Amino acid sequence: MLETLLYPQTVAVVGASRNPEKVGYAFMHNLTRCGFKGTLVPINLEAPEILGVKCYKSLEEYPGKIDLSVIVVGSKWVKDAIQSSIKAGAKTIIVITAGFKEVGAKGAEAEKELVELCKASGVRMMGPNCLGVLNTHHAMNATFAPSVPPPGQISVISQSGALCVAILDWAASQRLGLGKVISFGNKADLNEVDFIQALAEDKETRVIAGYLESIKEGDKFLRVAEQAAGVKPVVILKVGVTQAGAKAASSHTGSLAGADIAYGAAFKRSGVIRAENFEALFDYALAFATQPLPAGDRVAVITNAGGPGIMAADAAESVGLKMVAPSEAVKERLRAVLPPTAAVGNPVDVIGDAEPERYIKAFEILQEDDTIDAIIVVATPQNMTRPLELAERLAAANKGKKPLLTALMGGEEVAAGKARLMDLGIPNYPAPDRAVAALRAMVDYAAWRGRPPRIVNRFPVNRRRVDRVIQWHIRSEVERVGEVEAKEILRAYDFKILGGALAQDAAEAVEIADRIGYPVVLKITSPDIVHKSDFGGVRVNLANAEQVRDAFDLMMLRVQRRAPNAFIRGAYVEKMGHRGREVILGMTRDPQFGPMLMFGLGGIFVEVMKDVTFYLAPITQEEAMHMLMGTRSYALLKGARGQAPVDLMAIASALQRISQLATDYPEIKELDINPFIVGEVGTEAYAADARMTLAKVGN
Repeated sequence: MLETLLYPQTVAVVGASRNPEKVGYAFMHNLTRCGFKGTLVPINLEAPEILGVKCYKSLEEYPGKIDLSVIVVGSKWVKDAIQSSIKAGAKTIIVITAGFKEVGAKGAEAEKELVELCKASGVRMMGPNCLGVLNTHHAMNATFAPSVPPPGQISVISQSGALCVAILDWAASQRLGLGKVISFGNKADLNEVDFIQALAEDKETRVIAGYLESIKEGDKFLRVAEQAAGVKPVVILKVGVTQAGAKAASSHTGSLAGADIAYGAAFKRSGVIRAENFEALFDYALAFATQPLPAGDRVAVITNAGGPGIMAADAAESVGLKMVAPSEAVKERLRAVLPPTAAVGNPVDVIGDAEPERYIKAFEILQEDDTIDAIIVVATPQNMTRPLELAERLAAANKGKKPLLTALMGGEEVAAGKARLMDLGIPNYPAPDRAVAALRAMVDYAAWRGRPPRIVNRFPVNRRRVDRVIQWHIRSEVERVGEVEAKEILRAYDFKILGGALAQDAAEAVEIADRIGYPVVLKITSPDIVHKSDFGGVRVNLANAEQVRDAFDLMMLRVQRRAPNAFIRGAYVEKMGHRGREVILGMTRDPQFGPMLMFGLGGIFVEVMKDVTFYLAPITQEEAMHMLMGTRSYALLKGARGQAPVDLMAIASALQRISQLATDYPEIKELDINPFIVGEVGTEAYAADARMTLAKVGN
């Protein structure tokens, strides 16, 4: 895929220049300097040749066919250049020129015209407003960046051309090998999905690293990214996320979910490793490109200084890696080769006067220990350290069975050792915490790769009942589905709903309470009142007819005072359920990625601590359980501090049923079950309150 972009044989530069100050000259200079083996076709109205390459006044003059056309002319001439390129046989066109969508409506219209022109001829376009493409394995630098890194197995895609320039310069200075570097700018046609797919199929690429400001096709991204992550790591730095989309949300779920949450859920689903910042992007990519995946999350640290060893241990514990203590047999072997003052636990402290030989003896023993999945070597530049020799001997001793990451801490004293480690394919980090973070990313990715096959359960449901409720709301142009109808929908999806009915006066409320049995709950029912308790619209544990009658009259009086313009349908009388743990289940529909499920504990955990997790629907049973385990308050559900554990499978089943409901009915925009009451195993969980919001009502 995209062969003529990444591996072209004939490249035209439309707008090539003899002036070293022009972008058209930079392209010619870079293409000739890097030793491109294909044919260059520079287009210039006046120059007979540029940098020794024959020029043509137009593509019509060139007698052959071209694969790739790089357009660097002014924006008003780009359309003509595209037409000429298509006639010359180009299968891919890169528009470097700016001045399109990024400058306003007029530019956006012009950009759309370029895309339509290319699509009509079956030609793919990259850009406009981009840096170009570099392929070190094809000796092709079709960018105007001044720096070129050595060949490597990390390929980079970026929405920002300026960041690509910085990446190339930084990689060259660090001697970090890169394969492809693709800057796609406005992504009018080709976008991140196309490039992830192409690089997933590229044999020279071992790791895909990306900088994205937006994702254009959410559904397609999920599918393609998951396929790519199945064969090689995909590490993405996603920026430009805000909470703006949550401002109009009417539910707990909607108000807690923002763009950043949606992207996080999408990456989690598709196996994409998310980098928190620029440093992490390449910290992770370098580890993936050079090291095998770990078999588990058990890590050992070797250090020549106590402080850095503690730093590594703290960092490991904070991200959930296990600092396992060596077995007694392994400790005995370590004691036999280390001084009496050395520590043989974890970290293994070979102490400050350690020469490379001592490091290597400890490393060789831990490398063969089956209870350890990865090793981090930390070294500070003390008199006997000899970082260059340490780097070379570590590489020689490393059998490549498990990840080896290093942290040579310091400046000039360790510079040669750091450079040698890079040359030998062992990642080095300036501090232990960054090595630990890279290892955590590797552990997570390995776990994702080893996950069981995704099997989404389908439950028998009564869709006819749901259709009736939703169609009534659409015909009536009512967006909010209140508690009564929301529970009718949930009942159709086999949620336990306590007995109850809507009462329009006190006498009817008493009649319902007598029928379903005491005690009961009384709740105001109004499409204009979302949070009932804020308006005095909830009374619980009403034990007899007198209490129900008094509560009904008082509730109506208070609500009418506090919300005089609200339309009151009546009060919902419901059987009082058993006590249990209150949790909140929800769904909000992200415009890019579709239905996104939420789980959290009720009360302060969701209101104040925002201790919630999100996952994209549809979900499996395993993913539903991961949602529960992803909260800080999971220990409370399992039964912390002597409390009885709740029925976790009941919550997981409820999340799966919401997942099915959300995928079955795209009309449902938001959904909250708050609270969902769950007790010990053997008790039946039930939805105590619920509401939904529909999309596109009245359209």
